[in-house]
Amino acid sequence: MFYCGSYAQNGSLSINQDQKIDKLLAIKKDINTSENGSDRYKIQIFSGNRDGATTAIRNFKDAFSKWKATDVYETPNYKVWIGNFRTRLEADRALVEIQKKFPNAFRFKPKKEKEIE
Repeated sequence: MFYCGSYAQNGSLSINQDQKIDKLLAIKKDINTSENGSDRYKIQIFSGNRDGATTAIRNFKDAFSKWKATDVYETPNYKVWIGNFRTRLEADRALVEIQKKFPNAFRFKPKKEKEIE
């Protein structure tokens, strides 16, 4: 006769964590999903006057629903930027589709804003 006995231990684990860590994780999450991510790619479909930008946004929304269009004012022009793409490949794939309706569209990476001291 063969007998094999095993013994298990029951235990508990207590983690004491500073509450600031939760705040930092929340801030990091906001940065990662931010529209202004400095490492993100965008597509520009228009640059010109305000009325043209409004028309471009309206036309874009009629043609595409999966990407967000925003207008940005950079003196002296209004620009219409599309998306917030994490990778160049993702932006290029969207660009191919967008250029069917907006042939002058191009991909770019916004310049990083200088830190305020």
